[in-house]
Amino acid sequence: MVSVPNTTSSAVMTKNAFQVEKVSVSYGSNLAVKDVYLDIPEHQVVAFIGPSGCGKSTILRCFNRMNDLIPSARVEGNITFNGESITGKKVDPVELRRRVGMVFQKPNPFPKSIYDNITFGARINGYQGNMDELVEKSLRGAALWDEVKDKLKDSGLGLSGGQQQRLCIARAIAIEPEVILMDEPCSALDPISTLKVEELMHELKDRYTIIIVTHNMQQASRVSDRTAFFNAIETDQGGKMGYLVEYDKTQNIFSNPKEEYTRDYVSGRFG
Repeated sequence: MVSVPNTTSSAVMTKNAFQVEKVSVSYGSNLAVKDVYLDIPEHQVVAFIGPSGCGKSTILRCFNRMNDLIPSARVEGNITFNGESITGKKVDPVELRRRVGMVFQKPNPFPKSIYDNITFGARINGYQGNMDELVEKSLRGAALWDEVKDKLKDSGLGLSGGQQQRLCIARAIAIEPEVILMDEPCSALDPISTLKVEELMHELKDRYTIIIVTHNMQQASRVSDRTAFFNAIETDQGGKMGYLVEYDKTQNIFSNPKEEYTRDYVSGRFG
């Protein structure tokens, strides 16, 4: 059940943004995910796949300590970010979340103008630069500038679903993070909007490390450099406990997985 991290020579040579060591997460008395080991290389897209209830989003939320906001959650083990532990009490979660941004499953623009959506986080963080330049840079970075440059004072809620999600990505990169977490960012989008977000991921990884949770295996195979497959077992309490089955280069996961469970999942036999 305990997954040993992949230690190929390429992984050793690549600098890691995160190292996850024996991380388990519980909600109250329910052990939600157990003993996860992962290395997340810088400037790559890493996809988490697996059936519902296997702990994908739970582990994702560990990278910026969003689980801290759930009173019953308890995280054990250690996670380092650029070589420094983020699990200790001395770490400022607010600063961590500035460095590790997040885009959620459902687009969630603020009920403000497009302009104010972008500048909101920057103002809170004391940004002293030119706000107009920041807005344009962020919207260009999210491949949205040409579509909204003439309506920056309009509400972000008036955009299409795909545009709203790219606005949320622009809002995330406006505070200059190092990592972007994406929790099923395309599940509520149409195919054309999904394609635009996927193309955007390819462009963004030159500047950011990206970790994405997705139920769409085709999406994982298209956008990611490495893929982690999680599965779950039923517990005596009637819940599910997730665990990491296999983690490797995406090509290997989908064409030549080492584990039978992985082979069954990517071939559609369950999940």
